[in-house]
Amino acid sequence: MSDPEPPDRGDADPALRALLAGASESDQGYLRAVAALCGARLLLPIVPVCADGTDTGAAEQMRTVLLSTSGGRSAIPAFTGVDTFSAWKPDARPLLCRLDEVAATAVEAGAAAVLVDFQGPAGLVIEASLFTELAAGRRLVALDDGGWAWLSAAPPAP
Repeated sequence: MSDPEPPDRGDADPALRALLAGASESDQGYLRAVAALCGARLLLPIVPVCADGTDTGAAEQMRTVLLSTSGGRSAIPAFTGVDTFSAWKPDARPLLCRLDEVAATAVEAGAAAVLVDFQGPAGLVIEASLFTELAAGRRLVALDDGGWAWLSAAPPAP
């Protein structure tokens, strides 16, 4: 009998963080980081909101955080560890999820990007053209010949 996995304490995977740090070095580095994120646990920040849409008073529901630029573009933040999550917005609550779930949230919110660890130590921006595929349940995988492909589950048999 094997030992059960230890509880998730929210620590970032050091290998994943290393891939994020190398993502800006080349297109291949970027794709390796996105492929690694496809199998990683991420933290999606959610905040309580009141019926009037504010975040003060007695909260009635939870809402995903949506960041906006002065130019009107919006993005969904996600984090690889509780350290970067808490440093950014300590009053937010972490929702454990996978990249495809973060991407689906971004599609639903009409976001232009997903920002992973955007305040460091090494951030990554995933644009809509890529996260739309992820939201559809596809995973980016490396091929033996050095290329890349989308992997998706086969539809259930009738």
